Amino acid sequence: MKTYLVGGAVRDMILNITPHDKDYVVFGATEKEMLAAGFISVGKKFPVFLHPITKNEYALARKEEKIGDKHTDFRFLFTPDITPQEDVIRRDFTCNALLYDETQKKIIDLIGGIDDIHKKILRHINSEHFIEDPLRILRMCRFAAKLNFTIAPETMILAQQMVNNGMLDHLTPERIWNEINNALQQPNFARFILLLKECRALNFLLPEIDKLWDIPERTDYHPEGNSGAHTILSLEHAENLSAKAKFALLMHDIGKTMTPPEILPSHHGHDKAAAPLIKKICKRLKIPNSYRNLALMAAAQHMQIRNVLDMKKGRLLTLLTDICELKHRQNLIDYIKICRCDMLGRQRKIPQLELSYFRRAALRLILNFKIQSKIKATDMPNFTTYSKDATFAEKFFNYRVEKIF
Repeated sequence: MKTYLVGGAVRDMILNITPHDKDYVVFGATEKEMLAAGFISVGKKFPVFLHPITKNEYALARKEEKIGDKHTDFRFLFTPDITPQEDVIRRDFTCNALLYDETQKKIIDLIGGIDDIHKKILRHINSEHFIEDPLRILRMCRFAAKLNFTIAPETMILAQQMVNNGMLDHLTPERIWNEINNALQQPNFARFILLLKECRALNFLLPEIDKLWDIPERTDYHPEGNSGAHTILSLEHAENLSAKAKFALLMHDIGKTMTPPEILPSHHGHDKAAAPLIKKICKRLKIPNSYRNLALMAAAQHMQIRNVLDMKKGRLLTLLTDICELKHRQNLIDYIKICRCDMLGRQRKIPQLELSYFRRAALRLILNFKIQSKIKATDMPNFTTYSKDATFAEKFFNYRVEKIF
């Protein structure tokens, strides 16, 4: 029995990144021998075990044979005579296929992975195995964005051919969303979207977003020229946003794809046109309601922050209610961050006057939220004398309006 650390943990060691978890591959062993050694079996489709103490994951070395179009359509071989070369060849990218012998403190590189890591190149190992799972196209874009690697030309061409051949049709919504959500957790989500577009997968996965590049913008306000470029520039300022806020930012201008030609490029009403598209995308990819709801709110309200300082009290209270229901502080913080990224997402210097207005508008929202979040109906004068009927909500709203500044 011989055990090696494998995959991203070895790659991260070379990049001086602390790995989040460690995976191991075991050669020359059987399932019975692993159980006898105290390992805990957790694999449903193939032998994977947890170390009894560290709880790290250990998998028996294997070979794979594709037997159908679905991602589950594989036949696995787990025999003690499988070699490291046979195990490595089935993996996705050279940077993820290094073995590390912890006893000898030695990296075993059978496919040039170390050189590709030093050159910051993401390269597939074997074309025949790579095309067996089209999810690797999304993983390619995610890894390249996360690691700031360049995708090898032959790997990009292969991914484009896979997309053109309709291979993404075999992916389930759950797998697609899981990969997109993993990318949303990374700082450079904008590059993930750009790489999806380059390999032509964006048009298949999110055609509503891909269409933004065909929507013109006013060049005096948006020198970048189109709504897709603006969305990317906005996302480039979103490094510290939550995954849900990044998703909302990705969707914030999607209503522009529904803008009638006669009012281009003013896009009047695009905030209201976004909701059906966002709901359609979230239903198609089975996206959680928390992501959908923040995206719906941001798309509908992101234009309003430019009016906050001029809003009458009642309108400001309504806006606060729409943003955060006067209790969800994180929604308000996300809203402000999304609006800031939207403002900065232009290929020109933002005037100091606009920046100043935004800061004062954000402050007005935050301070009024703090006040409103502490108000209770019982604070109203003569509360006990009011009838708890349809007019009560109006009375309570008017009481809240009095506290707005």
